[in-house]
Amino acid sequence: MFRRLLLVVVLAACSVADWNPPANLDDACSIIQQKPKWYFEMRNVERRWDLPISVQMAILWQESKFSANAKTPRTQLFGFIPWKRQSSAYGFAQVVDGTWDWYKKKTGKRFVSRANFGDAVEFMGWYSDISTRQNGIAKSDVRNQYLAYHEGHAGYKRRSYERKRWLVEVADKLVSREDMYRRQLRSCVL
Repeated sequence: MFRRLLLVVVLAACSVADWNPPANLDDACSIIQQKPKWYFEMRNVERRWDLPISVQMAILWQESKFSANAKTPRTQLFGFIPWKRQSSAYGFAQVVDGTWDWYKKKTGKRFVSRANFGDAVEFMGWYSDISTRQNGIAKSDVRNQYLAYHEGHAGYKRRSYERKRWLVEVADKLVSREDMYRRQLRSCVL
């Protein structure tokens, strides 16, 4: 009996999971038309944490291309054998294990998942709020929010990103992606 119940719960969970990314990642309106629930979840984060939807979308695009099961690439042993992953980052928001555990402990949310869109964007809102309080980063400043997101709050404060030219270039490019999403969202029929 217990096994049957467990099987039903697992199958139900799998059936509601939305693993496929949207078809057109360059069109905010298309994304929310394909994934209307995502829009409401991002809007809730915007209302609760004041993190603009366009900033959420730009960071999600960079981190996972809106893929629920995104993982970092594997390293290679002897230059050709697939080996360990580069980090434990996982899910929509590419949160590493230690940061996710910290989030769950601080918020008391024990049953959240990095592969759940609502949980991932709620984490982003919470994390950006800390970035704002600790480092004075405006919620609408996607460049610096992303640098703090990638480097951690202490790393951002130490300006560790300055030694990573590639990361600064990524953050600079996110400014135009966030602007594109923001402009598109103004014209969406919601």
